[in-house]
Amino acid sequence: MTNPLLETQGLPRFDAVLPEHVAGAVEHLLDENRALVAQLEAATEAPDWDNFVAPLIDSSERFSRAWGVVSHLHSVMDTPQWREAYNAQLPAVSAYFAELGQNLKLFSRYKALRESPAYAQLDAVRQRIVDNEVRDFRLSGAELPESDKPRFKAIAEEQSKLAAKFSENVLDATNDYSLLVTDEAELAGIPDDARAAARAAAEKAGKSGWQFGLQMPSYLPVLQYADHRPLREALYRAYATRASEFAPDGVSPSSHPEWDNAPNIDRILALRAEASRMLGYRNYAEVSLVPKMADSPEAVLDFLRDLGRRAKPFAVRDLQELRAFAASELGLADVQPWDIAWASEKLRQQRYAFSEQEVKQYFPQPVVLAGLFKLIEQLYGVSITADTAPIWHEDVRFFRIERKGVNGSELVGQFYLDLYARDTKRGGAWMDSAITRRRVSSGVQTPVAYLVCNFPGPVDGKAPTFSHDDVITLFHECGHGLHHLLTRIDELPVSGIAGVEWDAVELPSQFMENFCWEWDVLQDMTSHVDTGAKLPRALYDKMIAAKNFQSGMQTVRQIEFALFDMRLHHDYQPGGEKRMLDVLAEVREEVSVIIPPAWHRFPNSFSHIFAGGYSAGYYSYKWAEVLSADAFAAFEEAAKAGNGSVLDRATGERFAKEVLGVGGSRSALESFTAFRGRAPQVDALLRHSGMVEETV
Repeated sequence: MTNPLLETQGLPRFDAVLPEHVAGAVEHLLDENRALVAQLEAATEAPDWDNFVAPLIDSSERFSRAWGVVSHLHSVMDTPQWREAYNAQLPAVSAYFAELGQNLKLFSRYKALRESPAYAQLDAVRQRIVDNEVRDFRLSGAELPESDKPRFKAIAEEQSKLAAKFSENVLDATNDYSLLVTDEAELAGIPDDARAAARAAAEKAGKSGWQFGLQMPSYLPVLQYADHRPLREALYRAYATRASEFAPDGVSPSSHPEWDNAPNIDRILALRAEASRMLGYRNYAEVSLVPKMADSPEAVLDFLRDLGRRAKPFAVRDLQELRAFAASELGLADVQPWDIAWASEKLRQQRYAFSEQEVKQYFPQPVVLAGLFKLIEQLYGVSITADTAPIWHEDVRFFRIERKGVNGSELVGQFYLDLYARDTKRGGAWMDSAITRRRVSSGVQTPVAYLVCNFPGPVDGKAPTFSHDDVITLFHECGHGLHHLLTRIDELPVSGIAGVEWDAVELPSQFMENFCWEWDVLQDMTSHVDTGAKLPRALYDKMIAAKNFQSGMQTVRQIEFALFDMRLHHDYQPGGEKRMLDVLAEVREEVSVIIPPAWHRFPNSFSHIFAGGYSAGYYSYKWAEVLSADAFAAFEEAAKAGNGSVLDRATGERFAKEVLGVGGSRSALESFTAFRGRAPQVDALLRHSGMVEETV
């Protein structure tokens, strides 16, 4: 019987693939790849692109296509069966990539190719691929003494297991908690749609009342709108102590000590430090930055601290205003962390005469999607239509992107859209690649992407409405998707998002967020859920006036995360006298204005750096914000010089050509400079954030 994971023609077979297919597919593909490696090791002819690089790319893609489906299902359908299937094969997969990265014979052949006449005959894109491979072999331990390689390989395997366990612990702790409210009076202030979802959750659990949990669609409305302070505090404590030594009350010991991520964090940091020293670097931060734009950890720390110094006065002012308002208008003299979102929403409503809940009524999901697609079509000259494909859940939708060509419509790419939160889906929002563009013997293989979010789903058959923050998140992930889908590069290792420096990968996503604030864009993506009316200009003006509401506090919060991440991987010594939480306290003393309670365990669910790709790289969000704000300024300049709209096709096509289309085929700085005509500047970010020095 054919294993659907081994099918590389067409789209993934989500209608057929089962957990029991995983072991056989992984074993078969690893055996196949190892046989190819042995063949290439024994080859006597001089290495060139066709006899050496291309076969390795082909074999890598075959494996990544299969394992990518398994990893994706582990993220979006984390049932016990899929978790077991994924974790059972993870050691073998990690071992294979560790041994591949340390293969001195392959490394030697790459170096020989780079030093041969054949390298000079390659175009710039293929030369970059070879250069990247040489760099990555060094970072994978290929030049280590043979006696050190087993240990380096063991470190890589253990890190993979720990990262998977970290993520699973967060998901299990999140799903394990629920709070049942039986007194309707305690729901005061909570929006009707959030109440309806809580009622549905209780009914599903066979209970009477309203059941709340720690998934974002349930958690956030309580923190932002619930007038009942004990309810806010209970959920805040439970969220803040996920995957820690504490029970949800922040005091008692956890009944699930196996979910405590603190030991995993210590071990992950120790392994990263050990591997870095083996490679000859002082710390993991130096290793992490080798393939990134930033020159050194010190340069990143300087960037973050400079931005922190600029932002903190605004954050201080934000918090002072909030505390004064809470004391005088809400009778709340001791503002606690679980009061911040609630009091901020009250202040926003008073100051700007609108609430986020009012705005939410204008963003029904179907209208938002239609407006998003229309924007993309206007900017980049493509069309987006519904398509069909095997899917992993009934809520998933599938679309195709086409462009008019000389012979009619040409397929550009396709994408899956999985919008709603589920118990089996890890939290957050992300984009991942299913298929990457490349030229094959039959023509061009078009790219396919996964776009995944955790928004509130339909209740009682009624289409959900999105908050403006949800809309921004959707645009953000779609920006990643466009980076992958609109590529024009035909070499797989640098096509789409592949090969792009990690601290530039957020540029297209954060760039897209800017359009969520544009009047002519919002007109095409709003329709009141009851009346069908477009977003009124008066309400839009209030939104714009409130756009930078508490931007100082929001900025220093992100700087806190980024500085903590960089310091953990730069100057923190795992197992030393200073604890990880001591580092976090020092960072907060330096840049933060809100200091959480001592029982808060934020690091224990910081999946970005302990189970994602952002270790010693979380600063990328702030650095890419500089790039994205500066890039969007080009559209603002075009609007001033043209018809007043940022939806300028010529600028959009130039952005697609110089940034989205080139992927990792050249450095991100070259791409930005080609688009903007100069190096990036921080001014646009400060202006967009309302943090202009003269206004302090």
